Amino acid sequence: MSLLLTDLLNLNISDYTEKIIAEYIWIGGSGIDIRSKARTLPAPVSDPSKLPKWNYDGSSTGQAPGKDSEVILYPQAIFRDPFRRGNNILVICDTYTPDGEPLPTNKRANAAKIFSHPDVVAEEPWFGLEQEYTLLQKDVKWPIGWPLGGYPGPQKGPYYCGAGADKAFGREIVDSHYKACLYAGIDISGINGEVMPGQWEFQVGPTVGISSGDQLWAARYILERITEIAGVVLSFDPKPIEGDWNGAGAHTNYSTKSMRSDGGYEVIKKAIEKLGLRHKEHIAAYGDGNERRLTGRHETADIHRFIWGVANRGASIRVGRDTEKDGKGYFEDRRPASNMDPYVVTSMIAETTILWKP
Repeated sequence: MSLLLTDLLNLNISDYTEKIIAEYIWIGGSGIDIRSKARTLPAPVSDPSKLPKWNYDGSSTGQAPGKDSEVILYPQAIFRDPFRRGNNILVICDTYTPDGEPLPTNKRANAAKIFSHPDVVAEEPWFGLEQEYTLLQKDVKWPIGWPLGGYPGPQKGPYYCGAGADKAFGREIVDSHYKACLYAGIDISGINGEVMPGQWEFQVGPTVGISSGDQLWAARYILERITEIAGVVLSFDPKPIEGDWNGAGAHTNYSTKSMRSDGGYEVIKKAIEKLGLRHKEHIAAYGDGNERRLTGRHETADIHRFIWGVANRGASIRVGRDTEKDGKGYFEDRRPASNMDPYVVTSMIAETTILWKP
């Protein structure tokens, strides 16, 4: 890139104009593709309700027929824009018909209903989302750092949280993403290299209710943009490489006010029992292709069985040693795939454990 282009990209327009650029972001027809477009606004905005609604051509995203293609964007959450900086913003939106009906791919609308239910509000549900992902070489769709058409050394041992040119591939992307998320105002709580080389994880949380979904989608968007700049392909496939390699999940850590209070361990056990009773429904909503990942091997439980245990990474639900010892705390649902929709997973866990009466 030429020096002039770099200068222009880094230009801080806040020194010269009150106007800002707002990047409106939404989820496309596949449920995992992230779309966005930008518009100029007359002045800085910090409240999503003060932002104008907008529209786009839903026939080009698999969300509307060509004869009636207009989809309306409702702004829902604002983040600082780490790419344009200054007062410019990223805006997480959800999608509606012109009549105000949520599109079938708009999973946020139902999640917002669940999270605004008085019983759920009273329990202050906290989520910590562990997003695993794989970085692929652009033209061959093979993990970065792997020999073309070949395999690196076996995954047992050197790669997980590893350092070194032969063990950690893509760290500059991961670190850029970490800082960009902190700049944006996302509650990103950490990163680490994963068991399979070329695979990484970042964590978002703890966040409360619907905010966890907004923040994870914003973090995914930022990662898509950074990998675009780096010329690397981002994959959320739950089992990107067949064979003796770990899949990619989105472990979901969860607690309520009752679980975090004295006597919370009994509340946790009752919640896990309810999750077990609805295992099939949860699995059906926890991401596409998850059956390729949940095999009972590679730190997973078999997709057809529901088991829970303390400190057991081969369980559907894992309870931490500290939670058992303290008699209160949180648990981890290890079933969601890396391509899950956080609006669906978080609201479903809250609904099953707080609202559902079996």
